Amino acid sequence: MNAAMESCAGKTVVSGGMGFLLGGAFGLFMASMSYDTPLGASGQELTKLPLREQLRRGFKDMGSRSYSSAKNFGLIGAMFAGTECCIEGFRGRNDLKNGIAAGCITGGILGAKAGPQAAGVGCAGFAAFSAAIDYYMRLPSD
Repeated sequence: MNAAMESCAGKTVVSGGMGFLLGGAFGLFMASMSYDTPLGASGQELTKLPLREQLRRGFKDMGSRSYSSAKNFGLIGAMFAGTECCIEGFRGRNDLKNGIAAGCITGGILGAKAGPQAAGVGCAGFAAFSAAIDYYMRLPSD
């Protein structure tokens, strides 16, 4: 396992997998906390359906939301880890700049579909978040 964690491919796969698991748990939690009452296929309120059908639809909705969140977290985790590892390999250093650059690239790619302004905001936002997390993780423990 140690050799796999030294390679960029290994780091990317592990980060994507862990992101998938975390995203799934987060999505499940968020889906269980939603207060909306979806309508049935016939436009009938869910609360007017039999309990068994309410539960079936509720679990199906929670599962689809959880899976969607898991895919997104997994993609972001894999993209960030792979990018950071490649940048670290090119630069030959492990410092704060790698995470900031990887955050900018990841955020820019995620926002690119919405246009250049969204890509710029995504770049700045992910870079700032990455800088804050990296800075905190690198603080000496007392």
